[in-house]
Amino acid sequence: MWSRFLNDRRGGAVPMFAFAVVPLIGVVGAAVDYSRASAARSAVLATLDATALMLSRDAANLTDAQISAKAESMFKAQFTRTDVSGLTVTALKTSPQAGSFTLTVSAAGTVSTTFSRLLGKDKTDIASSADVKWGVKKLELALVLDNTGSMSNNGKMTELKSASKNLLTTLQAAAKQPGDVKVAIIPFDKIVNVGTTYASSGWVNFAANNIQQSSWQGCVQDRDQPNDVQDTVPGTSSSTKFPAVNCSGITSIMTLTDVLDTTGFTNLNAKIDAMNPSGNTNVTIGLVWGWHALTTGLPLDQASAPAPDKDKVIVLLTDGDNTQNRWTTSGSSIDARTALACTNAKAANIKIYTVRVIDGDANLLRTCASKTNMYYEVNQASELNNVFSSIAQNLANLRISK
Repeated sequence: MWSRFLNDRRGGAVPMFAFAVVPLIGVVGAAVDYSRASAARSAVLATLDATALMLSRDAANLTDAQISAKAESMFKAQFTRTDVSGLTVTALKTSPQAGSFTLTVSAAGTVSTTFSRLLGKDKTDIASSADVKWGVKKLELALVLDNTGSMSNNGKMTELKSASKNLLTTLQAAAKQPGDVKVAIIPFDKIVNVGTTYASSGWVNFAANNIQQSSWQGCVQDRDQPNDVQDTVPGTSSSTKFPAVNCSGITSIMTLTDVLDTTGFTNLNAKIDAMNPSGNTNVTIGLVWGWHALTTGLPLDQASAPAPDKDKVIVLLTDGDNTQNRWTTSGSSIDARTALACTNAKAANIKIYTVRVIDGDANLLRTCASKTNMYYEVNQASELNNVFSSIAQNLANLRISK
């Protein structure tokens, strides 16, 4: 009888299934628990991203303790899942190099299991982190703006003034402390008006065009070549000085001004309002004076020395082809000088954005820009505000790094 019982296979599946059902339920349940934990982890990460971005706006001026407290408060105000327990939130700000910051916000907690308990696992640990890297590099910016006669057409000057003011407002909001953002304004046509305050400076050459110092209106033309496309510091040689010339109509330049200075910000906006379109186009002289505004030597010495935590940028806008400089009305000849000025300025670590408004040499301006995506094509004057807003956001950018 015993032998027959051991050899009888009938009904064997039932006890085998009974033995197997417990681990089988455990495995299937573990997949369910894993899915719940993954969903919770994704929710934690999404909330961390939002918390890190919001906190990074003020983190540069907060202590470590304040950062941690705000991170926890912001995170818990947004995180709505109730299945995560023991939640802890930490935040750490580091500065790997001058002018660069990284904010790391981390969270950890546990999700209780349901089915996995059958396998001896009663909870799942979850942890995630989000990094925000941002630069609060100091910015010295020269707005080199076409003030030629054609800017009076199609509402271009009106739109340029509005877009320029909005750019100033964006940069003012991005600045955290005095000195973070300084802006110069360089209106140009075929010449540049540096202002009569420089009448007694040694770098203006009044003899070149027989101009009386007492009646000078502040305008200068291209220097002798090759200094016309360089940032050569003026010396005793007349070739390094700037020839004085008679002028009317074009407003004077404004040197680097802190956007957080209330009076300075008002004056920057007033300078934009004072721009008046007239005259022919010489992009070279506008670009070079934008370059002068960003360097420490004469003729303009308001800029600070180059540093790893500082960007020096030119935004060059024009709506037409080169038509006249000191020597010629040949567009191709003037273009060659402009191209050299662009090359030289970029070699000196000046970043250049270029904006072509309806007309102008697209290839020249595209090549002049530091990168292809730093060249903007504007087909209607009304597009200027969006273009300047894009540039302003690029100059004051926050990004999630991972």
